[in-house]
Amino acid sequence: MLQSENQVSQQKVIILRAVVAAVIVLLLGRFFQLQIYRYEQYKVKSEANIIRVQSIPAPRGLIYDREGNILVDNHPTYMLTAIPVEIDNRDSIIKKISNYIDIPEEILTRNYKKYYLGRFHPTRLAKDLSISQLSRIAEHKSELPGIYYRLLPERYYPEFINAAHILGYVREVDRNYLETANQNKQYRLGDMIGWRGLEKQYELILRGTDGARYLRVDALGREVQSSIDHEVIKPIPGEDIHISLDSDLQILIRSEMSGKRGAVIVSDPNSGEILAIGSFPDYPPDLFTGITLNEDWNSYLNNPEKPLVNRITHGLYPPGSTFKPLVMLALLNYDLVDTNKSITCRGSYRLGRRRYDCWKPGGHGNVNLPKAIIESCNVYFYNMIQLIPLDKWAEICRDFSLGNPSGIDLPSELSGNIPDINFMNGKYGVKGWTKGQLLNIAIGQGDILVTPMQMVNMINLFATQGKSYEPHLLISRESPLSTSLEYKDEIWDLLHRYMFGVTHGEKGTGKLAQPRLEKVISYGKTGTAENPHGDPHAWYVGWAKMNNSMISVVILVENSGHGGDIAAPIARKIFELYFTKYFSEELS
Repeated sequence: MLQSENQVSQQKVIILRAVVAAVIVLLLGRFFQLQIYRYEQYKVKSEANIIRVQSIPAPRGLIYDREGNILVDNHPTYMLTAIPVEIDNRDSIIKKISNYIDIPEEILTRNYKKYYLGRFHPTRLAKDLSISQLSRIAEHKSELPGIYYRLLPERYYPEFINAAHILGYVREVDRNYLETANQNKQYRLGDMIGWRGLEKQYELILRGTDGARYLRVDALGREVQSSIDHEVIKPIPGEDIHISLDSDLQILIRSEMSGKRGAVIVSDPNSGEILAIGSFPDYPPDLFTGITLNEDWNSYLNNPEKPLVNRITHGLYPPGSTFKPLVMLALLNYDLVDTNKSITCRGSYRLGRRRYDCWKPGGHGNVNLPKAIIESCNVYFYNMIQLIPLDKWAEICRDFSLGNPSGIDLPSELSGNIPDINFMNGKYGVKGWTKGQLLNIAIGQGDILVTPMQMVNMINLFATQGKSYEPHLLISRESPLSTSLEYKDEIWDLLHRYMFGVTHGEKGTGKLAQPRLEKVISYGKTGTAENPHGDPHAWYVGWAKMNNSMISVVILVENSGHGGDIAAPIARKIFELYFTKYFSEELS
């Protein structure tokens, strides 16, 4: 048999063997690099493809009142989610879900787009599912690939006090928040965050730390089982907080303000604690939990009663005659008045061609300073305000914390306005304002604007003779002495004597505020603030005490009439409830 002679040279054989050896060395090196040298790195990457991390939301801390009653709780709720990669036809699946649980397709689709993070991430479809809805989802599970539900804690606000403006609410973190405010990357899409009130103010305390569980998925991304290589990370609940509200007082003010617009604040002048507080009307505390339909939201947004406005910190009002004690303090402080000297009130005061009326058409007759405070004579203060330089008067007002935020532990509040010469010149021009505008200032009208919360600081300084603590709701919060005013003792004595006369004098405008309790003494001032948009606002500010214990009240009822008729009786009921509840033995 003939054989061909091998024509390959020995040199080529050597080269071929060298190439094969080099390839083998490269393969072995690459194998070593992947399997040994970079084992940990690629193990993490490979596990990332088969392990899905599912967040376990941490329950938020609870909010308790001063007696341990729960004001804000957590209740379990069910959330329906979709894993996009496991869904072949999204529109068809959403249509089926809509039919099964009676939620409109547009809401499910909107939520899907809103919470979509990627093909492998759970995307929220609906929340607050009932047991009936869950049952129908479970019955048709085979028709709904990629659809899951899980339990999570949701905020629950009991309705027995309904302090929505104070407690606030939580809302879901959206894309806009992530892009604009989430600088420290603390939140993820769909997380809950305190958005108003105490929920926002104490977010860092109430918010816990989420946990996590690890699930194995197959090549198609479907969940198979829990990962045995990873322990479940348990969530850490948020801390509870205790606030100073008294639920009985809270229920009372809610009842008294039913059908009215305004604000009520009850506080302890000796500590700064807020005992009851409310802005009326308000909104259901669970308005922003679960699904808020556009028509529900618009019904509150466009309501002429403005239930979404927090009148306590964001309502700006003329204070009316409740400001007259400040005019009195300025007159006494600068030695501009003789308390016994009288002027004659015939029901009006004329300045140039314009007439300025007193609230009492027939007039008060001869009026000195104590009578002017007790019977709230406008004409007396029309005369007296002209003795005080405007900047001096504004300085007195700022001493009593007006024109600045009160400092209460809520997320935001307005400053109001105390006019001085710079303000008047800036608004009207150097020669654009007259003495007539000063007369309005004397009775708490014109350019003066205050919030009910600022009036709390003022009345507490009256009650404590210039020693005031910053108002606060959190009991554990240390509240240092925020204001200490130095006025002569005789000035404080006169202030208390005249404000006592308002509630006890035969013609005192605040007689209806005096509690029907023998050992409790009240002091106060009524106000009827003119309102260009309707009927006047009714004010009552004052305090009541028994021995060394006292509470103060600020009551505003919009468009309701005279403060002595409308607001003062509410103060009486507050005083009576407080002292009978906490000092029943001393009263007997």
